[in-house]
Amino acid sequence: MAYGESRQAQIVRALRSAESVSVADLSRALGASEVTIRRDLAELEQAGVLRRVRGGAVSAMLRGEGLPFAMRELERAEAKARIAAAAVARISDGESVVLDGGTTGSAAARYLAERRLTVVPLALSEFGALASAPGVSLLLPGGTVCAGESSLVGPMTEQNLAQLRLDTMLLTCCGFDPRRGVTAYDLQDAAVKRAAMAASARTIAMVDSSKFARTAMAVVCPTAAVDMVITDVDAPDDVVAALRADGIEVHCV
Repeated sequence: MAYGESRQAQIVRALRSAESVSVADLSRALGASEVTIRRDLAELEQAGVLRRVRGGAVSAMLRGEGLPFAMRELERAEAKARIAAAAVARISDGESVVLDGGTTGSAAARYLAERRLTVVPLALSEFGALASAPGVSLLLPGGTVCAGESSLVGPMTEQNLAQLRLDTMLLTCCGFDPRRGVTAYDLQDAAVKRAAMAASARTIAMVDSSKFARTAMAVVCPTAAVDMVITDVDAPDDVVAALRADGIEVHCV
């Protein structure tokens, strides 16, 4: 189990690996009582992540689905915060920035709020951090709000982005593979990501190391379409080497 993650995040990681877990095994691995583990499993069942069975739980997630937003926030939260801070540090004051949705995007919103920038957020969850920021000029695209994610999707979002010329896109993703490309679980989300990249002079991908082991259903773009990747120190060496060989600037933080 990974040090520094919340207990529920570690349960989610265990389910991703084994698809079923037992209360007794989790209690030993996490150093928590079985009563505490059962309470965690009940909360995760409410969130739709798992289904409780006698003595443990099994995964409730389908292969074509991602985890609910609230659960993804638990995964590698410290790494995502470092990645977000490092990405924002590579943006100059005065730039116009389109901020992708997702949990790392929400983390980046908190750092962007401390800067003097024009920001186009692609998720309503980012609005709270940015709306009261004194140095941020906030530009909201229209569109349909994706249930559960608060991300903006659909033709209206794509058309509004097509009317803009922006400096930087901060891209998030569900999967990132040098051969299979950048992927997302939702087709509409993938289309908005492509529109935002087309409107931006450069794209910085914020990719925690767990995404290198995943491929989702909807292709966003080849990895070569990204200018810079910010990831964490657990990123596989061979993946980092492959990206750099393709001319992509990679930073591990």
